[in-house]
Amino acid sequence: MVNIDPILYIGISQSLFAGLLIATKKPFTTANRILAAWVFLICIELTFALINSKGIEMYSFPFVSFTYGPLIYLYISFMTDPEKKFNRLNLLHFVPFVTFFVVSVIFRTKPLLRDLRSFFEPDRFISLRIVYSTVMFLSVTGYSIMAFILIKKHQDNLRNLISYTSNVITLNWLKILSISFYVAFLILFILGGLNMIGDIIPFDPYFVVFGFISVFSFVYSFLGIRQPVIFGQEIEISQEAKKSESEKYIKSGLKDDQADEYLKILINIMETDKPFLDRDLSIHDLAMLTGIPRHHITQVLNEKHGKNFFTFINEYRVKDVISRFSDPANNNFTILAIAYDSGFNSKTTFNSIFKLQTGLTPSEFREKITGIRE
Repeated sequence: MVNIDPILYIGISQSLFAGLLIATKKPFTTANRILAAWVFLICIELTFALINSKGIEMYSFPFVSFTYGPLIYLYISFMTDPEKKFNRLNLLHFVPFVTFFVVSVIFRTKPLLRDLRSFFEPDRFISLRIVYSTVMFLSVTGYSIMAFILIKKHQDNLRNLISYTSNVITLNWLKILSISFYVAFLILFILGGLNMIGDIIPFDPYFVVFGFISVFSFVYSFLGIRQPVIFGQEIEISQEAKKSESEKYIKSGLKDDQADEYLKILINIMETDKPFLDRDLSIHDLAMLTGIPRHHITQVLNEKHGKNFFTFINEYRVKDVISRFSDPANNNFTILAIAYDSGFNSKTTFNSIFKLQTGLTPSEFREKITGIRE
């Protein structure tokens, strides 16, 4: 029998501490309350597992895991829409959790899943084990997919409204973490399946799960604590993105000739005033500069120019970089320095956009036209 007590003690202490930090983090937001609840539930599950390891049966199978998918999804939902309110319908996500909590307590003296090698044993609980495992897999898979779609939709909408990348707004860390969570879960699920059919693997995945939960809760809570709340202009951006996706210019009232005029104004101001040099340029800033309503800018760029705001602005930044490459006065400057001077705020974003538009990396392009290697 593997001794998992040290892992459980570490997981309990760090999840309890992280939960307290998140619960007391100001300002108090729905997203942070959800994250705190999730971390505290992990602490409870690890505590139950510790008690079970001492021979005191608290449940027949883990049931807190049914909250992981819903809580991750709800956390992302409230992070991408800061003004959203929690309502009673959100509690429907936790019906499987409540159901299996009741079942687990009723059969707490029957360790139905403690030994996966007896999973397919033809006893009166085999149907329950199959239902439990199937619902668990569907829950984590379904909510992981919905969480990914939610973040992807959020990021796609932002490309109509901002010209830069920022983890504060894009929540890219959350997308990576959600994908990592599902991949790790899938691996553990497969290992568990192999363990059910024989001694194919030299360890019991049941115990590995708690190590994974402890590590994941630490990473998730650490990044969650560091994530600032989306306020001010970011809230406007979030709401505008949501609106533009749902209404899609149906009631904009913008006439075709006016749209053509707006496009001319936008192109002219980009070429003369060069607002793209501002690394934090947003559609709000361009609307203030041109006097064109934000939703009309989005509509004109999408319908008349075939581009979103992000692409429109960064194309000018790439042109500016190329222009600076051609100027001998910039030969002593690094590519990254030139990129920053042209309005980019991220090396990764700059490299990907530059290659997408030119077919070459910035260093290849510079060497081609100037002979300078970097």
